[in-house]
Amino acid sequence: MPGEHKADADADEPTSSAEPTGTTSGSRSLVLARVRDNAARVVWIICVTLALVLAAAAFSYALEANEENSLVQAVRDLADTFDLGFFDLDNPVKAFEDPNGAVKTALFNYGIACVVYLVVGRALERILRP
Repeated sequence: MPGEHKADADADEPTSSAEPTGTTSGSRSLVLARVRDNAARVVWIICVTLALVLAAAAFSYALEANEENSLVQAVRDLADTFDLGFFDLDNPVKAFEDPNGAVKTALFNYGIACVVYLVVGRALERILRP
């Protein structure tokens, strides 16, 4: 019976070769999930930031901010860069002609661009997130 006692003791002790093989793939999938989660957050933050820049530029037109101010000019230049070319104020989707036409044109076009950035950002975030 001494042989049986030895076999029982070996069965209770884990051996180094009995390590589960799923641990390595599990840690890889965990790392991949973290990377995807971080990428989704970065994409969402970028899209929200760009939408905020466009909204700030639209409000600078609505509030008739001083065009010679360097901050106002920087925000408007950034908005002109990130307006996707489709919502550009030089060639707008919709142009208004009445007395407040420039303000309405900026609010309409930059507002639509903000919504596009937020919708696309949310869609990309949901695709990337595990």
